[in-house]
Amino acid sequence: MKKLIIFGGSGIGMIAASVAEDLGYYEVEGFLNDLIEVGSFIGKYKKYPVLGRSEDYSRYLSDPEYLFFVAYVGMQNEKTIYEKLESIQIPDDRWATLIHPSASIPKGMCNIGKGVLFAPQTQLSPDTSIADHCILLGGSFVGHDSILDIFSHAATNAVIGANVHIGKAVHVGSNSTIREKVSIGDFCLVGSGSVVLNDFDPGSIIVGNPARLLRKNL
Repeated sequence: MKKLIIFGGSGIGMIAASVAEDLGYYEVEGFLNDLIEVGSFIGKYKKYPVLGRSEDYSRYLSDPEYLFFVAYVGMQNEKTIYEKLESIQIPDDRWATLIHPSASIPKGMCNIGKGVLFAPQTQLSPDTSIADHCILLGGSFVGHDSILDIFSHAATNAVIGANVHIGKAVHVGSNSTIREKVSIGDFCLVGSGSVVLNDFDPGSIIVGNPARLLRKNL
C-alpha cells in the first residue's frame, strides 16, 4: 500500500483523501499546508494530521513508498496558485492519480494525465484529453473531443460540451454549462450556474446566463 501526502486542506483535499481511501491502495498520511499549524488536524470526522508546509515535501522524496497529490483550487487567484504548483519539483512517477471507481471513462479512448482527481460519478466522452493535475468533482461531464489543460477544475455537476478547450488553471463552477466549440482562456473563473455560449480571453471572471465578463483577474 502506497503512502499519500496531500498538498492543501479541507474541501478538495478531503475529497481527494476520500477517493484515495475508497480505492483501497493508498494510506493517507496527512497534509502539507501553509496556513494551518503543523501538528493540528484536517477533517471533521476522519482526521488527518498537518505534517508540515508545502516546501517540506522534499523530506519524503527519498522514500519511494510516498506519493503526492495537489488539492489546490485558486478561486480568483488561479495564476498565483498555478505558479505555486509549478514550483513543486516532484518526479512524474510520484504523483498519485485518484480516479473513483464510479467514474465513467471510455476504455482506451481518452488521454488522462498524472495527478488527476475524478470524484464519484464523473463522466468523460470519447476522445477527451485531461491534462496533469486536473480536478473533476462529482457529477461533472466532459464532452467528446474536448481538452482540459493543466490544473483546470470542473466543480460539481459542471457540463463541458463537445470540442471545448479549457485553458490552464481554469475553474468551471458548480452547475455551469460550457457550450460546444467554446474556448476558455487560461486562468479564467466561470461562476456557478453560468451558461457560457462564446469564447473568453485569459483571466476572465465569467458569470450569468448567458455568461458575461464580470471583470479581469490578471
